[in-house]
Amino acid sequence: MTEQNSACSNCSSKGSESCSSCSEGKNGHQLNEVKHVLAVMSGKGGVGKSTVAALLAVALQKKGYQVGILDADITGPSIPKLFGLKKAPDVTELGIFPVKSKTGIAIMSINLLLEHEDDPVIWRGPVIAGVIKQFWEEVIWGNLDYLIVDLPPGTGDAPLTVMQVLPLDGAVIVTSPQDLAGMVVKKAIKMAQKMEVPLLGIVENMSYFECPDCGKNLYPFGKGKTKLMAQEFALPFMGVLPLETSTSSLGDQGKIEEVTSYELLKVNLLG
Repeated sequence: MTEQNSACSNCSSKGSESCSSCSEGKNGHQLNEVKHVLAVMSGKGGVGKSTVAALLAVALQKKGYQVGILDADITGPSIPKLFGLKKAPDVTELGIFPVKSKTGIAIMSINLLLEHEDDPVIWRGPVIAGVIKQFWEEVIWGNLDYLIVDLPPGTGDAPLTVMQVLPLDGAVIVTSPQDLAGMVVKKAIKMAQKMEVPLLGIVENMSYFECPDCGKNLYPFGKGKTKLMAQEFALPFMGVLPLETSTSSLGDQGKIEEVTSYELLKVNLLG
């Protein structure tokens, strides 16, 4: 049990704005009006979580929503690379302004503050947690319909900070077809459940590729069991994304907004 949960367990104001432990940081910057905050998580590294977070943001933006991405993967940030961003954010007395992508998605990541994009961030957990809080409380996101939070792998300090500090409306789970990935992803699902974060659905990434000769879908990792996992936890199955060289190539070029795989995602999340 975390210190905050322990302190709140016998609190008559638990979960309300009158409880300082529950409300700390929940409102973010005073100039912000963020309608929905969604986390994208997997627990497992290497399943393409950041790509799915980016494609989810693109899909929502294509639907006409105002969207931002908070890159909470402090030690392994990928979002700026996917969107081709290198410009440092503007820092003013009012706060930090996120950098806008080509299509207008607001983005904040630690990589936008580093001198070189491949410079390592060698920080302990409390410092990482503090930076994530700053990205929520000191960044001027403005008016957003959706803020997508790209979580790092694991169930440690960074995901815990997001779940305790940010007013999450829900989380999207990302997995890949392998049983090993599924085993670790279940840890993330159970973490979200223990933290009482609503789970909005599961996406299976890198599910298949289309044979260039015969046109059939081939499954290099075997057919995934994500639908069964969704049934096990009574969650919506949000679809499958293929292995595509075009997606990898466009992501490497910083042109993730040109990928059309987002069309396979069921993105009617919160209305």
